[in-house]
Amino acid sequence: MDHASFTEICLHQLKMSGVHEGERLIVLTQGNDRLAYADAFMAAGQRLGAVMYHMRLPAPLPSDGWAVGVTGLAEMPGAVDALKNCDMLIDCVFLLFSPEQFSIQASGTRILTAVEPPELLARMLPYPELREKVTIAAEMVERAKVMRITSPYGTDVTYKLNTYPTVAEYACTDTPGRWDHWPSGFVFTGGDDDGVDGTIVVAPGDILLPQRLMVREPITYTIERGWITDIRGGLEAQIVKSYMDSFDDPRGRGMSHVGWGMNPNAKWHNFVPGEFPGGMGMEARSFYGNVMFSTGPNNELGGPNDTACHLDIPMRNCSLFLDDSPVVIDGDIVVKEIQLTQR
Repeated sequence: MDHASFTEICLHQLKMSGVHEGERLIVLTQGNDRLAYADAFMAAGQRLGAVMYHMRLPAPLPSDGWAVGVTGLAEMPGAVDALKNCDMLIDCVFLLFSPEQFSIQASGTRILTAVEPPELLARMLPYPELREKVTIAAEMVERAKVMRITSPYGTDVTYKLNTYPTVAEYACTDTPGRWDHWPSGFVFTGGDDDGVDGTIVVAPGDILLPQRLMVREPITYTIERGWITDIRGGLEAQIVKSYMDSFDDPRGRGMSHVGWGMNPNAKWHNFVPGEFPGGMGMEARSFYGNVMFSTGPNNELGGPNDTACHLDIPMRNCSLFLDDSPVVIDGDIVVKEIQLTQR
């Protein structure tokens, strides 16, 4: 994508995020990664009259892979203070789950994460109806006390919902302290720490993230009082267990957030490992009617589990009920007020 086109989609994003004349925005990058994003956002913000800055962190030292919640800002309190003093942070590094992000949000700075490839950002631009419907869905979850998920493969799990808030992701952010991720389009919450029980069967065609793998053989999870007590299956089950074991942290078997995808512009069949190098699978998390459960940390929702061992698993063809009322049936959203069609 050329610079002019990228600037135009960033301009659309900033307008959706309520950017106006005189606001202070910082684009955060690291090393040589996503410098074109900084250029495009800087140009777009200047067109709206915002005061634009680019904060470029040093490239990280070589490591054995990305760790959830670990950022280059941890040793840079001065940089964190600067980010607390802007109106909006455009995060092109990925600060999610980090103490630094939480403290920046607490100061009132709103945050937009943008790390997916430009072609995907362009195809999944935020729009008012997406925001409206995801917000309604979040209100539905907030009123519910119990979420139940079933599937033809044998999933039957219950989440008690009495502890944690609900998060609506609609790919833009215009209120102080709010975080969102572009692209997105889903709603999620967390079950009570001891309130998730049952069986989840990850079926062929479901997706393991961050591994970016499509499952070929079913993976059966047994969950008791909010913790995974057994994982069975074929090769992909072995990969999950090996991944969890590599952290040497039993909290990786806790249950994290849960919800459903609502973006009709996100397509399951477009998920091809390696299609968008550098992306982290937001299309897979967002596709319409998927039910996604996650394992590991729940500190994003205010919970005590801050393990670095995290998996997101979007599943197809599931049914989801809130207080016994159907919301998703066999992978299709059935509540009229939150249905969306492709734009």
